Amino acid sequence: MGKVLVTGGAGFIGSHLVESLLEDGREVVVFDNFSTGKMENLPKDTRLTVLKGDVGKKEKVVNLFGSFDFDTVFHLAAVASVAKSVENPEETHRANFDGTMYLLDCCVKFSVSRFIFASSAAVYGDLPGLPKKENDPVKPQTPYAVDKYASERYVLNAFALYGLKTSALRFFNVFGQRQDPSSPYSGVISIFVDRALRFLNGEDVEITIFGDGKQTRDFVYVKDVVKALLLVEKSKTAYGKVFNTGTGKETSLLDLLEYIENITGKIPPVKFAPPRKGDIKHSCADISMLKELGFSPQFSVEEGLRVFF
Repeated sequence: MGKVLVTGGAGFIGSHLVESLLEDGREVVVFDNFSTGKMENLPKDTRLTVLKGDVGKKEKVVNLFGSFDFDTVFHLAAVASVAKSVENPEETHRANFDGTMYLLDCCVKFSVSRFIFASSAAVYGDLPGLPKKENDPVKPQTPYAVDKYASERYVLNAFALYGLKTSALRFFNVFGQRQDPSSPYSGVISIFVDRALRFLNGEDVEITIFGDGKQTRDFVYVKDVVKALLLVEKSKTAYGKVFNTGTGKETSLLDLLEYIENITGKIPPVKFAPPRKGDIKHSCADISMLKELGFSPQFSVEEGLRVFF
């Protein structure tokens, strides 16, 4: 069996995937530009090769595939900042779309067997109707979401056009350890947890909620996301398809605060600010397709939160 390539493998989700692949006895190559990924996220293992590189640079990608015999590619590398994609669409397009094209092209030319792409629930935009089904209309509203959707279509079409066994997973709101709370586009859970931990340590901090706190998200624990990725990889019925990846349950920001208070006994003072422009009020995944492959989330939001404290 050839090696497994994980682009963005030093990042939050990627590093958890790498851990699981190594635990399964696989040989893994991580390709990451370390713009947000960190070497300390990765385990020390003789079966792990870590290379610094950018998927948005075609020559680097071609050289990578010429140097290794890859059996499977998990493409998680992306500029994940929606704000950055709005500020600099050309730069983020290079990473988020061009990089996908270069990888697909190399997978076809070098006869790679399997390609799994990390898409995003952002493709749905603010269209009404919950829970979101994979065949629902989409309305990507930012360059980030447009690039994810365009990449997703190329990925899925590569199965029909070139026989590359592709799948895509639309991640909803992933949370867990190694998510950087200092990042301007970090998930709300990592920010709430950071404030709560600092408050417990005696710091004078507060939690800011934009809006009324009743907005809901489908928060999915990172270990469940890894489980979904590996399940889709092994499924022969997943070729050329996209899968929502969440829990199928809505959790409000006020619910999050209640869970944290249940776990820790106290939370920082909470202040409310005006809603942020473009924020979606409610989001939830229909995960029926993923369930058909045998998926069921192992962690509730509260169980996932307990890991931090």
